[in-house]
Amino acid sequence: MTATERDGLQALIKLANTVKSMAGTNPKPDLSPLFNRIDTLTDQLPKHTDATLLHYLHRKSYEKARRWLEGRETENQTGSCRHI
Repeated sequence: MTATERDGLQALIKLANTVKSMAGTNPKPDLSPLFNRIDTLTDQLPKHTDATLLHYLHRKSYEKARRWLEGRETENQTGSCRHI
């Protein structure tokens, strides 16, 4: 895993944790900085990055991207685009 992928995984985990905590939070947190960070890191990934990971990130399938980075790709379900 590259340093950028590690940073991306951390950002995806932070996003997931923030979303989970939103039910009991008022006012709701601004998620746009997290989305911007993930987009920035996606743009910084090297050209040889796995096409599946890039697909997930470009399609904003953040849970699938997180599972892929965690080595849990087998838990991902086929999406509407027919890509796992």
